[in-house]
Amino acid sequence: MLSLLKGNTPINTIKIPPHRRNPSLHIHSSSTSNPNQKNPQKNKLVLTHIVNPIQNPKRRPPLPPRRTGSTKKIGNHGISVGNMKVLGLCGFGYWVQGFRCFPWLALNFYMAHGLRLDPSSLQLVQHSANLPMVAKPLYGVLSDALYFRGAHRIPYISFGVFIQIMSWGTLALLPVSGGTIPIQMACILLSNLGASFTEVASDALVAELSKNQKAGLLQSYSLMALAAGGILGNFSGGFFLLKTQQPRFMFSLFCILLSFQLLLSLTTKEDTLYNTRQGVGRRVVKTSVLESLKKQFSELVSTLSKESISHPLSWAVASVAFVPLLSGAMFCYQTQCLKLDPLIIGLSKVIGQLMVLSATVLYNKFLNRIPLRKLICGIQITYALSLLLDLILVKQLNLTLGISNEVYVLCLSSLAEAVAQFKILPFCVLLSRLCLPGCEGSLLAFFSSALCLSSIVSGVLGIGLSYVIGVSSGDYSSLPAGILFQVVTALMPLGWISRIPSSRASEEKKKGW
Repeated sequence: MLSLLKGNTPINTIKIPPHRRNPSLHIHSSSTSNPNQKNPQKNKLVLTHIVNPIQNPKRRPPLPPRRTGSTKKIGNHGISVGNMKVLGLCGFGYWVQGFRCFPWLALNFYMAHGLRLDPSSLQLVQHSANLPMVAKPLYGVLSDALYFRGAHRIPYISFGVFIQIMSWGTLALLPVSGGTIPIQMACILLSNLGASFTEVASDALVAELSKNQKAGLLQSYSLMALAAGGILGNFSGGFFLLKTQQPRFMFSLFCILLSFQLLLSLTTKEDTLYNTRQGVGRRVVKTSVLESLKKQFSELVSTLSKESISHPLSWAVASVAFVPLLSGAMFCYQTQCLKLDPLIIGLSKVIGQLMVLSATVLYNKFLNRIPLRKLICGIQITYALSLLLDLILVKQLNLTLGISNEVYVLCLSSLAEAVAQFKILPFCVLLSRLCLPGCEGSLLAFFSSALCLSSIVSGVLGIGLSYVIGVSSGDYSSLPAGILFQVVTALMPLGWISRIPSSRASEEKKKGW
């Protein structure tokens, strides 16, 4: 009998008779390999059977390591079972975010028809309400640095949803009159503050989990959920507004929907959203709040100093800020001059969200293979050409072609807005891929804040343009000149399109982490 050692555990080698041989057993040859041997023995086959050490029957086997989430794959996209909870939490959250157009549609009609605001004043109210979103980098730093019971995403989602419930609930209880405008503006600002916290935490959560998934998969899913919420919100908003004419009733319905989102976030544990590999990098180091904030701000500044991130980010922000928006003027022109009812306006937004949804599916399937610079260049040119569609409506050229105002607005008026919304997706995918782990919330919050600030600048420029060309509630004759100015400014960012990486290889070359 031959005794072998494996560590400190003896392993027995037993000869098996030929009639009890098993083909799965190990076969060893006992012949020597020395050719100079005079009388070599015949080869003898020796079958060995590895006998495991005898275990103590009373001793329990060691338990497998505990996992924070299952890693079972679903489909061909590499989504784990643990991430299915992300699809539920973030998917429903983005859907509610898109559904925010439901109460906002009622609010816009109330300000334009109930309060009789002129186009410039309406646009000023619309864009000033976005001021809380400018501070998104601060919310992102807080989300990255400050943990609550080991979680740093879901608590901020719950907090943001709670603020929205309080603000929209107050609006639902206030009487619809001009004397409550200051309180209404305060509630609107609070609702956008809560939405900012929710969006920052959701974007960071998606960015964290997307690093181990197919490129752009979770971002595309989020944008699809956002577009789906916008579709239903605009359609139902126009229908309810046409039938009921009660904005406060619509505010109450939105509060009920937010309550479901709050319940979902409170009953979801953040650790279950990550699998074992992702959970390794999420160990919480106990430091002071001040040290955590300083470290997070330092990482954000270091991240923004990289050309691979700062160049495309600055181009995206500038491409929005350079174009003066005339959304307030076009909304008043459609509702006051063309006398279009709320259902048509709502359905036109539905068509726009369907365009975003379709473009997102195309991006996930085909467009993500196109070099980024070429893709963004094509999107920007499409956006500039889509602005000319408003010129056709204002000049009433559609009637010459036999297309009624209702059909034209329904099908084409939201194309420019849809293209502008879709343009953000490739940049989100790029930043999520290049961002350092632990800085996702800060970077994406900074990007979202910069886009919000650029849209406010664009809105203020649009107000100034309306004032210069003389657009008012009773006179839209100079509106075509403003639209042509929009088209020219939309083409200007193509002059520095080289700041966007031309291909995936150039991204990795500039990454330099």
